[in-house]
Parts: sequence; C-alpha cells; structure tokens
Amino acid sequence: MQERQFKTAPVFFYRFILQLCIPRQDLEHLLQLFLIFLKVNLLSTSGPASVGLLYHEVVGKFVTEGQFVQAVGFSSVLPGSDALQLAMYIGYAVGGIPGGLVALLASILPPTVIILGVTMILHRLRREAWISSFVEGLTPAISVLMLFTAWKIFEKGGSDGWEAWAIGLVSMAGMLSKRVPERIVIVIAGLIGAFFL
Repeated sequence: MQERQFKTAPVFFYRFILQLCIPRQDLEHLLQLFLIFLKVNLLSTSGPASVGLLYHEVVGKFVTEGQFVQAVGFSSVLPGSDALQLAMYIGYAVGGIPGGLVALLASILPPTVIILGVTMILHRLRREAWISSFVEGLTPAISVLMLFTAWKIFEKGGSDGWEAWAIGLVSMAGMLSKRVPERIVIVIAGLIGAFFL
C-alpha cells in the first residue's frame, strides 16, 4: 500500500504546483484549448487540412477572423511546420506561454501515438491494394478542404482589387514552377503587399 502511495505522490505534487501557478479558471480554459487542438489533429490528415478545421473551431470562440488570417500568414513565413507554428501562435494568443505549450502538446500527441501504432502494422499492409485506393480517395477531399481554406483566407485578407489577384496568380505561378522556394514567394508577396496595397 505504501508503494502505491509513493507512485501517485508525484501526480498530486504536480497537480498542486500547477494549481498554485495557474488559477482554476485558466486551467479550464487551457483544457478546452487542449481538447480543441486534440480534436483538430485527430480529425485532420495533413497540416494544411488542419488549418481548415482549426478555422471552424477557433474563429469566433478564441480569436477573430483577422487574427486567424494574421496567424496563418505569420506561420507560413517561418521555417518549420506551419500547422505546429499556427497552433503555438493561437495557443499563445489565447493563454500565453501555457496556452502555446498546451496547443503544441495537443498538436503533436495524436500523430505521435498514431504513427507508433501504424508503424507496427504498416509493413504487413503496404502491399495491399486497398491502402493505395484509400489514399487516392482522400486526395480530392483534402484538396477541396485546402482550396476552401485558401479562399477564406484570400477573401478576408482585406484587398479584393486586381492587384491582390495579380499577386496571388504570380505567387501561384512561382510555386508551381518549383524554381522559387515557397517561403521566398511568400516573403516577396508580403513585401509587395506592404508597399503597394
């Protein structure tokens, strides 16, 4: 019996320290943030797809549409995973450093656990025909979700004149050519927008 109390003592200690550092209302807010990011990352199959789901979950509840568009733009410019940076940005905007850490943890937990399970059985299933058919079926749905999100971001970007369309089309041509890195296209488009729109 004493051994069991020893094992659970750290849990109570950490909970006590957490409650001292973060008020109860903030803990509930962080738990809600954790559950939203957990849900988004359980239901999405890629970083860009998670942006569309995240839009529906946080806009109007935690951040405004303008803040979300700004967060997407900011996270797209930085090197690394856009989805993780977006999660940390929104988490920080909602709950400071604890919010950013909670959003990051909730974002990496589902794929980490799932990939550990999938790798155990992937070797046996990779030769099955239905796996490639499943992936082929996902591709159009994910593409439509990404287009919807891109349209929403473009629509709320603030500029609807021919200049914005020109920047968008030239940016798309630059990315499709694969000669110009995506980050360079984004930075150049941002600079053009800052000076000319």
